Amino acid sequence: MDRSKKPAAIGVGASLPQPSIAIKDNTISASLPSGESVTIHLYGATVTSWKANGQEQLFVSQKAHLDGSKPIRGGIPLVFPFLGKSSSESAETAGQEKADLAVKLDFGLSHTMLTEEFRKAWPLEFGLVYSVTLTKDTLETSLQVRNEGTQNFEFQVLMHTYFNIDNISNVRVKGLDSKTYVDKTRNATSHTETSAALAITEETDRVYKELDPAVPVIISSADDDKPIFSLTRKALTDVVVWNPWIEKAKGMADFGPDEAYQNMLCVEAGAVSGWQTLEAGEAWEGGQIIKSRL
Repeated sequence: MDRSKKPAAIGVGASLPQPSIAIKDNTISASLPSGESVTIHLYGATVTSWKANGQEQLFVSQKAHLDGSKPIRGGIPLVFPFLGKSSSESAETAGQEKADLAVKLDFGLSHTMLTEEFRKAWPLEFGLVYSVTLTKDTLETSLQVRNEGTQNFEFQVLMHTYFNIDNISNVRVKGLDSKTYVDKTRNATSHTETSAALAITEETDRVYKELDPAVPVIISSADDDKPIFSLTRKALTDVVVWNPWIEKAKGMADFGPDEAYQNMLCVEAGAVSGWQTLEAGEAWEGGQIIKSRL
């Protein structure tokens, strides 16, 4: 054989850039080679930052408690098993997955991990897996609930997303027209939404019920009607719209600065107008997918 004519060896090129994950000071941060990133605080597995298109997409109060003493005011707090002052928010990191164009972080919590105080408040056997998935175009948060006991239980879920906006007067919420809502600022009375593009002009605390999860709720610009955020859901048929406005913002010790109500809007995917029933041994899963500045 004429060795002089053998083909040249094929060179091995440099590996493609991969997502990165870092753990520091009770937080986990993940980033994509394209620049998108997400940060989750281990207290409550609360998402405290989502950067896309070179900008921060979530609002976090300057006075938020980040020491684990209280729920974090901002980001995406996860509310379970029910909406109210006694909602339990605690989780530990369980695992992580990497892909070329995405990072998925899983957080787990079970009844055996709860403090005695929480066990007394909700003495049921359960398991949770909360997943946060970052892609170039979206942020997805999903929750799987398992009934690990012998008796049925009921629960509620809310993904309490604080969106970062330039000015509350310049945004509109679309996709709620003709939907029934409970207005907590008017003695929890029921009303029907008549606006195709809801403007926030005062304290707002509404639970919109029985929405089709596949139909996006849009936060759009009032100037050019372009979408700023798009929110679709899975098995979460309620959407809460909340802004504390001037006086309530001043009255919340962990909300700051006082005028920051102008730079945030909560549009929250949930199942809170009724109860989800989970029979012994069964599982339930729901979540949201957020697209930014489409």
